[in-house]
Amino acid sequence: MRKIGFITILAIAFSCSGNRSTTQEKISEEKGWVSLFDGSSLKGWRNFNSDQVGPAWKAKDGVLFLDPSDGQRGGDIVTDQEFENFELKLEWKIDSCGNSGIMFNVVEGNQYEAPWNTGPEMQILDNNCHPDSQIPTHRAGDLFDLIASSKDAALSPGEWNQVHIVAKDSSYDFWLNGVNVVSFKMHTPEWEDMIKKTKFNEFHDFGKARKGHITIQDWGDKVWFRHIKIKTL
Repeated sequence: MRKIGFITILAIAFSCSGNRSTTQEKISEEKGWVSLFDGSSLKGWRNFNSDQVGPAWKAKDGVLFLDPSDGQRGGDIVTDQEFENFELKLEWKIDSCGNSGIMFNVVEGNQYEAPWNTGPEMQILDNNCHPDSQIPTHRAGDLFDLIASSKDAALSPGEWNQVHIVAKDSSYDFWLNGVNVVSFKMHTPEWEDMIKKTKFNEFHDFGKARKGHITIQDWGDKVWFRHIKIKTL
């Protein structure tokens, strides 16, 4: 029998490992998951109410990130597509004392100055340092300014956090690092009453849309995203 060298064995092992990865990707595609980020460009994303993307947004090595260190802004970016019933998964990490957010059901139009005029937000924050950490509904994982998380599940700055948002027939669940931190139902009298008690009450169309764009917020702090994918339900 011909001997198989150590290098050959390693090559076979890596080949098998690569095949498993490819298989997993195919299984993911079969289940309906679609990537919202190709890992190397801003394709599929643009600034709110625009067809451009601010220069502070970068894409490299599988990571979408905001780098405002040179004084330039990125602006809030939205998906080209709109979504209604969906599952959204992604990972984020935030710089020390940083702030950002993920919005959904965002509606564009000249009558709206920003995504948060219409779209609710899952907060991204450094809970250890940012001043908003002192406000119960402004911490990482919260439905911003509306519902506080059931548990502080956020990791420290610089660590990757896993997000899973499920939206089905106006019912929403926020998962952060495997913890179901927030659950709520939109388009109900209770939902409208909750909005009236917040700053969003001044925006007539806030929280009313049943579908819209996914948005990532530029709050002027370094923030990173990866493995952004969505499945329509």
